[in-house]
Amino acid sequence: MKKLVCTAPRIAALVDYEDRIIQSNEVKVTVEFAAPKHGTELADFRGTSPFIDGKYDSEWKIFAERDADEPRGIVYGDLPLGNMFVGTIVEAGEDVVDYAVGDRVCSYGPIKETQIVNAVDNYKLRKMSKDASAKNAVCYDPAQFALGAIRDANVRAGDNIVVIGLGAIGQIAIQLAKRAGASIVIAVDPIEKRRVIAKKHGADYALDSFTCDVGLEIKRLTDKIGADAIIETSGNMQAMQSALKGLAYGGTIAYVAFPKPFPQGLWLGQEAHFNYGKIIFSRACSEPNPEYPRWSRKRIENVCWELLMNGYLDCEDLIDPVVDFVDSPDGFSKYVDLHPELSIKLGIEFGGAK
Repeated sequence: MKKLVCTAPRIAALVDYEDRIIQSNEVKVTVEFAAPKHGTELADFRGTSPFIDGKYDSEWKIFAERDADEPRGIVYGDLPLGNMFVGTIVEAGEDVVDYAVGDRVCSYGPIKETQIVNAVDNYKLRKMSKDASAKNAVCYDPAQFALGAIRDANVRAGDNIVVIGLGAIGQIAIQLAKRAGASIVIAVDPIEKRRVIAKKHGADYALDSFTCDVGLEIKRLTDKIGADAIIETSGNMQAMQSALKGLAYGGTIAYVAFPKPFPQGLWLGQEAHFNYGKIIFSRACSEPNPEYPRWSRKRIENVCWELLMNGYLDCEDLIDPVVDFVDSPDGFSKYVDLHPELSIKLGIEFGGAK
């Protein structure tokens, strides 16, 4: 059997592996469809992740350098690639009662032909019907960050909403904002294909950030009011500057991106200072949730899964392109690393599955 790994920075390859015997609390899944994560996983793949030499100290709540004799946060050679998978259970341990052989499931995991997953008290192992969309299912992870951003930004009916960066998180945020009753939804991205899909799924306007003054256009499209909330997913410095300019007085920027250090040029004077804006660093997986105890990551996940499975969210257009597993090393390198403008979220199919 084969799995997709990163053998060195920016090198993807299929390598052999053998499954161990499953334990009594586990199931074995034969995979039909999978997808990588285009944000943080790409930083790992490129060798630019701050977690290689750094770590987050949960006691001090700061990032710190790893000691010289401490293992690195990311080790290449057999580094798994991939984020979500869909498949069918083919073996179940004796203590497993909530799942059975033949069940179709989705969960977190790398891109490989089989998965061994804990199936006792594991709500992240999601059952799905035989005809449920695998493309919707593998958007389970980005949907959580989109929903978290919508809630952190306090998006309400009648608001003017802007989403900057139209990857999977941004595209899902567009759908959620419009369905939440936003009056005007503005999508921003330099890639035309992404703008077209955003307009198909709810955006009233789609701006090319390479050809216009985004902040000024936001003000023009909202009759000089500006955006009540801006969801920024791109991590680009100019995008942040545009958000500060286009924000309404007292508005909120939900900053979802996890960017590299900005070069000199970010200006927190001018509109940022005059317009009393707020920036919330939005991270759906941080606990406790800002609305704890009513909301937690588990509740966010439960809601997202329901919205993906009942058709409230439509992610069919977001999984593009789809490549066969045997072509996944080249596909990952091309569509995730070298030419991200050619994709939104890459899909990997196994054995002709759709």
